[in-house]
Amino acid sequence: MKSLRYAVEAALLHLLFALFRLLGPEKASAFGGWTGRTLGPRMAVSRKARANIALAFPHLPEVRREEILCGMWDNLGRVIAEYPHLERLSRDYTEIAGEDALKPLLEGGGPAVFIGAHFGNWEINCAAFLTQLGKEIDLTYREPNNPWTAKLLDRARTLGGRLRGFPKSAESGRAILGSLRDGRFLGILIDQKYNEGVSVPFFGHEAMTNPIFVQLAQRYRCPVIPAKVERLSGCHFRGTFEAPLTLFDAAGEALPAQTVIAEAHGVLERWIRERPEQWLWLHRRWPKD
Repeated sequence: MKSLRYAVEAALLHLLFALFRLLGPEKASAFGGWTGRTLGPRMAVSRKARANIALAFPHLPEVRREEILCGMWDNLGRVIAEYPHLERLSRDYTEIAGEDALKPLLEGGGPAVFIGAHFGNWEINCAAFLTQLGKEIDLTYREPNNPWTAKLLDRARTLGGRLRGFPKSAESGRAILGSLRDGRFLGILIDQKYNEGVSVPFFGHEAMTNPIFVQLAQRYRCPVIPAKVERLSGCHFRGTFEAPLTLFDAAGEALPAQTVIAEAHGVLERWIRERPEQWLWLHRRWPKD
């Protein structure tokens, strides 16, 4: 029964991707946004998003929270519809800010860890690294349970295999280590709950976060650079690189993972407060979820 369900899901996703390709990036994004904001708020899963928005913004009036929820669904619908167009969107529809500060790193090579969140169109982060900066970057992601769906999404986010992708699993740990050991760039999204992680406040509430990005960077003494891709309008984006996080104290000793994660959470909170509609509020981010 599970195999049949997976096959039907994959077939529907293939049909949708074919439709999105025919529509082109702008019409596909608009259609995805309309579908998301029309259907999403009515779905049962929106209860979790409403609870998370209320937890993060307890003082906002309910009407504003609903606007954030509707905007989140619009953004998510667009992200899904934009998968077949990631190469073109990352190259022709995305402007890059903060690139000059990266020049020494880009010219000298890695290793380096770039962190982000499920914000804007997060799939453009690594794609733009290749299409605009001409640099390969390895990416990590949470793989869907459906293997056929996972294969389709993996092909899209890696631009047909030109980027290396590592699904988050115990088996991928050695490959991720090897990526930095070989002096490569690595992209990690750090905003999902990780039960075996470190508890650090996020929007004033304890949240379990995977410390792997801190541990890797301190082990290989490489920078951790926050990077976001925010949606400006429609399918137009701005990618921004920010200053590296502080990993070591004045004496060169590694800071505790909680300290580094707290700084990273501060960066993510700032992004989300500026554009709350663009973060994926559907995750079970806090322990009480």
